[in-house]
Amino acid sequence: MSQKESETLLLANEINGKHLKIGTYNNFPLSWIERDENGTVQAYGVAFKIIDILQQKFNFTYEIVIPHRNFEIGGSKPEDSLIGLTNASKVDMIAAFIPRLVRFRKLVTFSRDLDEGVWMMMLRRPKESAAGSGLLAPFNNFVWYVTLASVLCYGPCICFLTHVRSKLIKNEERPLRLSPSFWFVYSAFIKQSTNLAPEANTTRVLFATWWLFIILLSAFYTANLTAFLTLSKFTLDIETPEDLYKKNYRWVSVEGGSVQHTVKTDEDLYYLNKMVASGRAEFRTLSPDQEYLPIVKAGAVLVKEMISLEHLMYGDYLTKTREGVEEAKRCTYVVAPKPFMKKPRAFVYPVGSKLKSLFDPTLAYILQSGIIDYLEHKDLPSTTICPLDLQSKDRQLTNSHLMMTYYIMCVGLASGLAVFVVEILVKRYINIKIKPIDKVKLKKFKRSKRSPRYDDSGPPPYESLFVKPKFKGSEKRSKMINGREYYVYEDGRGGTRLIPVRTPSAFLYR
Repeated sequence: MSQKESETLLLANEINGKHLKIGTYNNFPLSWIERDENGTVQAYGVAFKIIDILQQKFNFTYEIVIPHRNFEIGGSKPEDSLIGLTNASKVDMIAAFIPRLVRFRKLVTFSRDLDEGVWMMMLRRPKESAAGSGLLAPFNNFVWYVTLASVLCYGPCICFLTHVRSKLIKNEERPLRLSPSFWFVYSAFIKQSTNLAPEANTTRVLFATWWLFIILLSAFYTANLTAFLTLSKFTLDIETPEDLYKKNYRWVSVEGGSVQHTVKTDEDLYYLNKMVASGRAEFRTLSPDQEYLPIVKAGAVLVKEMISLEHLMYGDYLTKTREGVEEAKRCTYVVAPKPFMKKPRAFVYPVGSKLKSLFDPTLAYILQSGIIDYLEHKDLPSTTICPLDLQSKDRQLTNSHLMMTYYIMCVGLASGLAVFVVEILVKRYINIKIKPIDKVKLKKFKRSKRSPRYDDSGPPPYESLFVKPKFKGSEKRSKMINGREYYVYEDGRGGTRLIPVRTPSAFLYR
């Protein structure tokens, strides 16, 4: 045998039949304590499954030592925490999954790593995704702000550019005023027609640009809205520890645990210590873990080991199943997708203990065989417990999806009522002075022989199609044009039309 094997054999013979003091604490399902009818303390959990394997191999007995305050570290005296008991050599080892923190390494000795502890954040499942599920969901806030700015600014831009063009290019087309420009932008935004018929190329390009913008915007919005209502991924407001601080969420964790110590000492999470000082974060000692659920249901975020949260949610799910709660309402809680922190965990010995060199090889075999991972998850289902996306097949719309339509209707009615009230106040209580029309200008206008300009570029109005021709004068009046006789009549739109008299096509008009 080698020297190392000889030393291991001597240690095994030395511990054979020896009585050890093993400390532990309540941290379900990794370790927990119960008292039988005689008051004897019995320890259970993954840690003591490992202790049982070590006991069978090295033939020792043990008794359980419990800290006074169920702390990992802290307290006013050594008996309050596991690290204090170990540092004071009041126990031979700690059978619990203790994270390897820098401060702990200065006080105790750790065994080889047993697993990697992952601390997650559990919160109450929100009713809708953080990305939104209503009419505003397809675009983020910045896109909506830019769209609103475009609607408000494009009308004045049309008004300004047409005024500039009318100053530089003198023709019969007048510049567009602000009110028609704004109503054109608004009507095009909701895909309605307009009665404006610009002839200048500049104005036509402005109109076409806005129409193209609206076509693309509505296409993207419609496609994204369909995707959000059918294939959208559920997201949370809280995904990282930074979100707790930025959004000022209230959170809670175990008192005297590694989270409390890490927040106070770790540089990466030190900013959360400000929340502790302001009362937005607190540390409590509650047993069993189900007592944390009312706090989470009230809106707080629970920070704890992932394995503990999985057992907690699974137990709550089974309880609601036995109570006959609907399947869609059984998953009340959800775990954030990103971890709060990650730390390797191991057993703990006093500094200089010989048990480390004796137990570590066996612990390595146990870890490599997958026994620890099996023991941690053997009471859990193979599927994810209450996942972030429940993948419900029921895609019926609810009032939360259509809430924005109700808001738009209420705002529109309120705006119409406000405008109506303003009109009444202006007409009844505000005296508006109207300048009298100059009689000289009126006479000049009547004498003017200029007829108003008639725009014949557009289609005829719908009502003019059913108006019978009205001939001028009491009798039909004819007119010779290019050697042909025509009847002259009014077309119902303020203009005149010519009807051939002596041609076969004249019968069509009769």
